[in-house]
Amino acid sequence: MDAPNVPTDGPGCAIMTTMTDHGPRRALQPFDAWAMGLALDEARRAALSRDVPVGAVVVGPTGEVVGRGHNVREATDDPTGHAEVVALRVAAERLGRWRLDDCTLVVTLEPCLMCAGAIVLARIPRLVLGAWDPKAGACGSQWDVVRDRRLNHRVEVVGGVRDEECGLLLQRFFEAQREDGARDSYV
Repeated sequence: MDAPNVPTDGPGCAIMTTMTDHGPRRALQPFDAWAMGLALDEARRAALSRDVPVGAVVVGPTGEVVGRGHNVREATDDPTGHAEVVALRVAAERLGRWRLDDCTLVVTLEPCLMCAGAIVLARIPRLVLGAWDPKAGACGSQWDVVRDRRLNHRVEVVGGVRDEECGLLLQRFFEAQREDGARDSYV
């Protein structure tokens, strides 16, 4: 699916909020909001397979989605089955190259150390994330792997995009898990 032709100015096109723990929030860009909606759809798919609801999409240089993924760790017993890794693999296969240096990765939760490393190795120039992960985030919360000056590639990070929706999906998942062990009562 290609990016929609969305207006970039006018009422409702940009939402400004106050400071976050990660600095001032930027205006919500229509493209980022649209792509995060696709990532949220993927996150809901993860929940249906009883995985933590995290979803990701890789958007190519012309606005087309070239990779989609959601957590499949529980479904596949694969410790690397994170949404970001799945989406990066799909994009690399579809494009026929591992360097995704003209793509944007959009994910509902701040990537962990493993996924941040994969983002750097794939040469992703831009990361859009939903909810920050203060316990295990590696893109500004606990660590900042993607912007570490010791590495040969650094990533622009746009955080907090539709963060309330992303966070609520995770919150409901874990509340349901604690209450009765059911992981699908919140989808």
